[in-house]
Amino acid sequence: MRQLGTWAARAGVGFVRACVVVVVSMLVPAVWAAAVALGIRWGAGNPWSWVAPVVLVCGGTLALSRPVCRTVRFLVARWTAVVVPAGYRRAGPVTRMSTGYWWNGFGYERTRRDALMDQKWRVRWGDPATWRDLRFTAIVPFTAGLVAAFPPAGVAVAVLGLGRPEPAARVVGLLGLAVAVAGSPYAWRCVEPVAVRFLRPSPAMALADRVDELTVQRADATVAQAAEIRRIERDLHDGAQARLVGLGLSLATAERLMATDPDRARTLMREARAGATASLTELRELVRGISPPVLNDRGLVDAVRALALDSPLEVVVSAGPRLRLDPPIESALYFAVAELLANAVKHARATRVRISIARDDTGVVVDVEDDGRGGAAVRAGGGLAGLRRRLAVFDGTLEITSPAGGPTRVRMMVACESS
Repeated sequence: MRQLGTWAARAGVGFVRACVVVVVSMLVPAVWAAAVALGIRWGAGNPWSWVAPVVLVCGGTLALSRPVCRTVRFLVARWTAVVVPAGYRRAGPVTRMSTGYWWNGFGYERTRRDALMDQKWRVRWGDPATWRDLRFTAIVPFTAGLVAAFPPAGVAVAVLGLGRPEPAARVVGLLGLAVAVAGSPYAWRCVEPVAVRFLRPSPAMALADRVDELTVQRADATVAQAAEIRRIERDLHDGAQARLVGLGLSLATAERLMATDPDRARTLMREARAGATASLTELRELVRGISPPVLNDRGLVDAVRALALDSPLEVVVSAGPRLRLDPPIESALYFAVAELLANAVKHARATRVRISIARDDTGVVVDVEDDGRGGAAVRAGGGLAGLRRRLAVFDGTLEITSPAGGPTRVRMMVACESS
């Protein structure tokens, strides 16, 4: 009895899904049918009767192709958990020039609205995904739409056949009902392979997207590198350099006073020694900020444990066997963990942090979880967005789960080989 109820539930859900697939896949053919009906109504004797149907077919197909494809992707992801990438080209920024005109990447326009409209249509017509969507809307009615139509058609035959007194009609109606019940759990499933086959980005489109992504990453890396160089120059100029200049002046003064005022000279020498010690400390801190010695000598795990010892929070670090990665990857993960610990202290008001470093089949995974107040999110120009960009240079990802009230969990994954 339970199996019968499960089958009935599957058949009901499958029938609804099959109807949805039929409706979505037949939207464009419905426009074609309406155009044909309009042409027939106007009559073949009218020499201009073909204009309105052609306009309706072209405009309707172009207007519906992208919404239909997006709906199919959504349904496939919702029903089967299979994500079909869209692969649409993204429009670039629209910038106002010093002349007052707006540049949209293709040309200059007088107003921002005109620039956006021109950019939209240029990107749309030049995007290979547009022609892929048009091809899909022509294929899906005769593949997924045709198969998914069997359950609704079976129900229609059953209603018509069982409503008539003839025995043959009732037999046909029972057959239609059997087809609808037996095919409902399966008829809608054909939309998944059709979508995967015809809606995924082509290799050329994927390559173009990858080139765009790498271009953005290169620009981000260049900006980050320039900012880091400016920070180092500023720290040297304002800190160690100023102290060393003062140290030189103190030594020169002490040299002049050595014969006339030995006590004052000794005082200046003591101050110079203290200044030298402070300068050395600042230089060590600066070097540690560029490339921590513990990271170079002992690797990522021990460097993170050193961070945990210096943190005012209770930090627990768990890691697998000794792990050594490429130096740029170790440096990126180390400074990412350092920034997350700083955020836990300054913003999350956490008291305890757990850090896990593990190796899986694809690369290294670092989890940082705190018991703070939560609410962390990636915002444009924020620190977490910068972390995500820096990890993306190594094809890494950053995932954040931070509900209000906490806890906050950040997972960083970088594909790499460890030794």
